[in-house]
Amino acid sequence: MTTMTRRTAGKILSGAALGALAAPAIVRAQGSLQKITLSYPTQSGASWPMYVAKETGLYERNGLDVTLVFGVHPTGIAMLVSGQAQALNYGIDPLLIAATKDPLMVLMASTLNKASFALIVQPDIKSPQDLKGKRMGVSRIGDTPYHLTVSMMKKWGLTARDVQWVPAGADPAARFAAMMGGLTDAVLAPQPYYYKMIEEAGKRMLANVADFPDIYVSTATVFRKSHIAQNKELPEKVIRAHAEAIKRIYEDRELANAVYAKYDRGARPVDLPKQYEFYLAKNVLDRVPFVVKPAIDAAIERDGDTSPQMKTFDYKQVIDNSVVLKLVKEGYFEKLFGPGIKAEQDAKLKLAFGV
Repeated sequence: MTTMTRRTAGKILSGAALGALAAPAIVRAQGSLQKITLSYPTQSGASWPMYVAKETGLYERNGLDVTLVFGVHPTGIAMLVSGQAQALNYGIDPLLIAATKDPLMVLMASTLNKASFALIVQPDIKSPQDLKGKRMGVSRIGDTPYHLTVSMMKKWGLTARDVQWVPAGADPAARFAAMMGGLTDAVLAPQPYYYKMIEEAGKRMLANVADFPDIYVSTATVFRKSHIAQNKELPEKVIRAHAEAIKRIYEDRELANAVYAKYDRGARPVDLPKQYEFYLAKNVLDRVPFVVKPAIDAAIERDGDTSPQMKTFDYKQVIDNSVVLKLVKEGYFEKLFGPGIKAEQDAKLKLAFGV
């Protein structure tokens, strides 16, 4: 951790939490850990379990030596296809579009199905209809924020053609800077960035994706089929590490915020507790990570017109909930989170795709 990061984290955390963050990873014999690269496309709370698993030794505890690589879409998919990455944590929309064209990948878990994005606009935009003809900032067309913005626009009778899409940077800080510089009129911003845009920059929140419970904001943990055919235990190791990281996040806010501060250096320390409370109150990170059918249906509705193969594709080719189901049957999640998880587990089981 750099000196700057330590200072930033120190403003919001106790010495005990920083000490826990700095604790050495679990030591194993050289060569006993399976080395993999895991790519992720967003520096936001969607990647939080990976950050915590990396920083607290949970990957090592589960037999993995993981290198995390950030790369805006389509970097991760390209890395998986080429064999440079063995796993992704990615938005479901671009994953399914890619998988229906070439089903070489398989979605095996989903740790997030809820939103923490707000549509932030310049002060002169008073209503959704004022978006017509305006410049909408995204990292690139086709990424998860793009698809979520389109979903909200549909609620207001608007289409993707009603705005000008402006590539405005790979991370939230860059998109914020583009808006401050007058290059864009609106942007779908994740937590914790939208707090700063409203409180310091005088921008307006036009809507929050959280206000639309039927808009699924989903990620999936994805593997290349040919790789897991030779490494059958890999998916379970990754799924366990992420579940254990979510437990740490929900139980230790100081540690969770310290880890987040290390990876998202553009976030204001004052906003991290607010983001944490949102995740806690909304139960944003899924403790029982089934890939659920409503998330698949939502992606088809969003993207089916522009990617018509999605409407007829057999998703059993690319979605496999068998590892999560195995862990459920073994009582893994009840042991990890306690008996109180049973109701949540049963509810997720009813929604699980193909189970």
